Amino acid sequence: MTTLTTPARRGEDDARPRPLPWRRMAGVTWRQHRIALIAVAVLLGALAVYLWIAGTSLHNAYDAAVACHPQSSAACQGLDNTVSGMDNFLSNGYILQVLPVLIGAFAGAPVLARELETGTFRYAWTQGFGRRRWAVAKLTLLAVAVTAAAGAFGALLTWYYQPFLSDHQFLGLPRTSPFAPGMFDLRGVGFPAWTLAAFAIGVLAGMLIRRVVPAIATTLVVYVGLAFAAAGFLREHYLAPLLTANPNANLPGNAWIVSTWWTKDGRVAFGDYPPASILNQFCPPTSSVKGGGASEGWGPCLLQHGYTMWTSYQPTSRFWPFQWIEGGWLLALSVLLIGAAIWLVQRRAA
Repeated sequence: MTTLTTPARRGEDDARPRPLPWRRMAGVTWRQHRIALIAVAVLLGALAVYLWIAGTSLHNAYDAAVACHPQSSAACQGLDNTVSGMDNFLSNGYILQVLPVLIGAFAGAPVLARELETGTFRYAWTQGFGRRRWAVAKLTLLAVAVTAAAGAFGALLTWYYQPFLSDHQFLGLPRTSPFAPGMFDLRGVGFPAWTLAAFAIGVLAGMLIRRVVPAIATTLVVYVGLAFAAAGFLREHYLAPLLTANPNANLPGNAWIVSTWWTKDGRVAFGDYPPASILNQFCPPTSSVKGGGASEGWGPCLLQHGYTMWTSYQPTSRFWPFQWIEGGWLLALSVLLIGAAIWLVQRRAA
C-alpha cells in the first residue's frame, strides 16, 4: 500500500476549517472605525478639560461661600456674589443633552449602513469569521467602548453639577431638582445609558435603511421622541409618588412636584390654579390678598375657607432608584435593538 492508495482517515475530507479567534476582530474593528472612536474621544476629552477647569473654580468658590461665617457679613456676601456670577451656559444641562444622540448617531448608524451602502458586506460576510460572529464582535466592541467613554464623562458631569443641587439656599446658584429634565439624564448612569441607547438605535436604523445619512437622521428623530417620552410620561411613574396636604411645611425645596390639586369636603375642587369665580368669591384682590400664588396671596386665603391643597411629589432620596430603573430599561432596550440588528445580518442574503 503506497501513499497514494492509503485511504483517508474518517472525517478528514469533510473537516471544516477552524474558525478565526475572536481577538482578530478587535484589530479589524479598530482599523475600520478608528476615526469615529477618535472623534468621540476628542469631543469628550475637550469637554472634560473644560468641565474640569470650570468645575474646579466653581467648587472652590462654593466651598469658600459655605464655610464663611457669619453669612450676613460683607465678606460672605461677596463670596456669594462670586458664586452667583459663575452660573454659565452649562448650568441647566440642556446644551449637553445633544451629546448622547450625536455620539450614538455618528458612531452607531454607519457601522452596518456603510457596509450595506458600499457593498463591502459581500466580502466581509463571506470570510472565515462568519457574518454572525462578525456582527457580534464588532457591535459589542463598539458598544462597550462608547459606553465606557460616556460613563467616564458622566462621572465628571455628576461631580460638576453638585453645587447646583445644594441645599444652601443663601447661595446665588439656581437651586435645581435632581429630577430636572436637563439634569437627570446627565448624572449617574443616565448619560452612559442614553448614549448606549442612541448607539443601538443607530445600529438598527443603519441595518434597516442601509444608507448612512438617512440612518443618522432617523436616529436623531427616534432618540428625541424616546427622550421626550421618558421625561414627560415614563419617568414620573417609576415609583408611586408621595402625597402631602401641607406642602409649605412638608415638601422639600428640591423635590420633583408631579401634580397639584385642591379639594373641599373630600372632593376635588380644581387643579393647580383656582377659577376666577372662586377667587372673586372667597379671595378678592383686596389689600390683604395681593395676587401671589399658592404659597402667598390666594393660597392661605383658600386654606382658611376649607380648601385643602394636595401635592404629589418624588423626594430626592429616590434619585438613585430612578437612575437604576431608567438605566435598566435602557440597557434592555439597547440589547434588544442590537440583537435585532445581528439577527437581520444573519438573515440577509450575501
